[in-house]
Amino acid sequence: MKRFIYVSALALSLFCSCETGVEEWNPTGPQTPPPSQEVVDYAARGYEVFELVQEYYKTGNLYRENFPVQSGDGTYSFLWPYNCLTTGAAFLTDLEYDVDYKTLIDGLSYYWMESNGQHQVAGYGSSTDGTAGRADRFYDDNSIVGISLLEAYERLNDEAYLNRAGQIVDFLKSGKDDIFGGGIWWNESLKNVAGNESSNKPACANGYAVQFLLKYYEVCPQERKEEVLAFAKELYEWIKTNLRDNTDNCYWNSKDASGTINKTKWTYNVGVMIQNGVCLYKITNDENYLNEAKASAQGAYGVFVRSVNGIGLAYPDHDPWFNTKLLRAYIDIAPYDPNVKQYIDVYANYINYAYEHARTQEGFFYEDWTGKDPKRASQLLMQDAVIESYAVLALYYNSQL
Repeated sequence: MKRFIYVSALALSLFCSCETGVEEWNPTGPQTPPPSQEVVDYAARGYEVFELVQEYYKTGNLYRENFPVQSGDGTYSFLWPYNCLTTGAAFLTDLEYDVDYKTLIDGLSYYWMESNGQHQVAGYGSSTDGTAGRADRFYDDNSIVGISLLEAYERLNDEAYLNRAGQIVDFLKSGKDDIFGGGIWWNESLKNVAGNESSNKPACANGYAVQFLLKYYEVCPQERKEEVLAFAKELYEWIKTNLRDNTDNCYWNSKDASGTINKTKWTYNVGVMIQNGVCLYKITNDENYLNEAKASAQGAYGVFVRSVNGIGLAYPDHDPWFNTKLLRAYIDIAPYDPNVKQYIDVYANYINYAYEHARTQEGFFYEDWTGKDPKRASQLLMQDAVIESYAVLALYYNSQL
């Protein structure tokens, strides 16, 4: 089994931002960064948390939403955290760990909902009764599952995953209309519902649709390539037109049914658009896409990274899976922008600080990696973020050797 070891050091520079309306994030002020981290086996740390998840969260063929179980929990987790576990497992497989990846990815079928009298298009439900999907269906969930299926196709070379991914294209098309000039709604059940804040066209649903479509474009049947790429470009431009903040090149959260913009900014929304810009550049050779991605990469570092007492530079102290998506974006754009290496190093030092200072007695990570407050440490999604982060950091640093 390969081991990926790297000594990372904190970057000494800090971009500043006075942007308002960003996600709530109030660190305590500038401090001198701590010394360089000791040698870290990133792969082993990711696998360590993965094994803890197997011990404490697994129930039958699926997983629980929380450990310990919380009031109101269903028998099984929602689709989102289950799917995100498959992503971490994919990268651990690349690191030559035996995580029974095929069983994990095949478990997504328990969330699948065939077309019927209620649903004209098949897609993934947000929860499961252990045999099939149920509850609301979200367009961002389905795009992220589509990405996981394409990861499985790449690793397992089974056409079944590619075929199921193709069905998701049709589901995404069902979420688009001409209101506000296009774009996909967040929730299948809440399209254009006035007065309901959950009725919106968000950066997440549209951004992850673009990412899925671009990845599908690379492997889809030739007869679908033109429509898939056109759909991806259309959604990319819709996000830029409606949700991009040109002052920092980050992205607002959503546009609701009344046309009001929710100007909250999240790390994963700008992260996915960085990835989309890189991917579109690779496909089209249009440097405008790459330049937009570079601008967003720098802007996101300025908006989201702060200095925290006793730690040094840190990413937001909540929603670590969102931060993982920004890390993934930085890794994607790193070959085109040498400044990004320091952004990745800062992230690595932050998660390593959490490894030592922000864990439960069982070894699970707090939601807040500064160690101040466990917050939602019980949620499977919080541990998914750690597994994926450590696995991709291992692969990234190994590629630099």
